[in-house]
Amino acid sequence: MLKDALGAYRGTAEEITKLIDRQPENAEGWYDRANARSSTGDFGGAETDYTMALKLGLRFREAMTAYGNRAIVRAELGNIDGAIEDCTAIIERRPRNTRLLYTAYMQRATLRERKGDSGGASSDRNIAAFFRPRI
Repeated sequence: MLKDALGAYRGTAEEITKLIDRQPENAEGWYDRANARSSTGDFGGAETDYTMALKLGLRFREAMTAYGNRAIVRAELGNIDGAIEDCTAIIERRPRNTRLLYTAYMQRATLRERKGDSGGASSDRNIAAFFRPRI
């Protein structure tokens, strides 16, 4: 297992598990294993690991990504309410990255639509338009 230039651990979920076993309070290890698990389709394991990483405390940027990634895996698992909560968590923390806000609003709109909340979906799309990336 290696640590890349951005400070993230690279390796398989099994390799990162060794780090977590040695340092169970290492939020970044949980986050990195969640990413590894998600990439192999282990959405249940990824959700658990993102949750633990967020509970232990990630830096702001990684936390925003963890909420977004957990929203994706929760949606894959059929937990639409949980996915909406994660998108809302990003929105409430008001990151300066307008692309991230745009994505969070658009993802939440899609999820709300899946639940039959067309009014909420429309509202989120209208707000997202304000953050739409300019080319």
